[in-house]
Amino acid sequence: MKGYIGRRIFTGILTIIFSFCVTFFLIRLAPGNPIKVLAGTDKPNPQLIEHLTIKYGLDKPLPVQFANYIKNLLKGDLGFSYMSNEPVVKLIKGKIYPTLLLGLTSSIIALIVGTILGVQAARRVGSKFDKILCGISYVLDSTPSFWLGLIFILIFSSTLKLLPTSGMRDLRTDNEGILHILDVIKHMVLPVGTLSILQAPIYFRISRSSVLHTMSEDFIMTFRATGMKESRIFNKYVLKNSIIPTVTMFSLSLAFTISGVAIMETVFAWPGMGRLMMEAIGNRDYPLLMGIYLVISISICIFMIVADILYAIMDPRIRLE
Repeated sequence: MKGYIGRRIFTGILTIIFSFCVTFFLIRLAPGNPIKVLAGTDKPNPQLIEHLTIKYGLDKPLPVQFANYIKNLLKGDLGFSYMSNEPVVKLIKGKIYPTLLLGLTSSIIALIVGTILGVQAARRVGSKFDKILCGISYVLDSTPSFWLGLIFILIFSSTLKLLPTSGMRDLRTDNEGILHILDVIKHMVLPVGTLSILQAPIYFRISRSSVLHTMSEDFIMTFRATGMKESRIFNKYVLKNSIIPTVTMFSLSLAFTISGVAIMETVFAWPGMGRLMMEAIGNRDYPLLMGIYLVISISICIFMIVADILYAIMDPRIRLE
């Protein structure tokens, strides 16, 4: 088991290094110039452009810029944002918690709801319950996330006046303690509900098809032939063997939590990493983009390593291959 985990960690580190190097050069080779954004598009001053280019080291060749960035990174310095002139670490630190709160909550709810419905549909395959849920899952899969979010805002915020339209908390109040928690939960209802509704069909179909596949295996037929109770067969053998694909999907969902909720953060004005990343892309803010992409690559590798470990725990054959 230790060797298996060690290999996965080593592979993850190599992946992060490769992703970091590719991202560094791709960002700088992409069209657009952050200095022109800083200097302004309306008759920019050539002297100002030259001064800013030298100040941020963009006059040097890319290999030199890369070497300088690595030196600072090894010291724990991700640089300063071109636009806000604040440390990248500070900007990311202030945005990562709201994104994780939004993404993890919606992923967990979608996992629980989708898996339960998928398992129940598989146990009643061909029934009206199964057909209705399958139809709903296909409709939700074809629904754009921003459209559903806007519809929820129109219904629950603009029309019924039940929930706030945007933000993470009410800026007009200074709530603390339990009141602050309740305020955040109230603001989470619409974005979390939208994400959960759109993610649940994925877990529904995966768990349904996985359970149906496992129930058709020969060893399940053997257990039934011996007279074993159907409930014991399902709980002890079918469910355990069917859960691995769901874990795979859940780990992928968690891996892309930071970057995968950008649209919802924009629709609901949620102060998270997704909006920060979109702003950094629009402004060609190289240091901020590098910091965000580094956090994304690290999070992806961590969640994938955790998923691999869970596979090995649930199915010992995996770590022995």
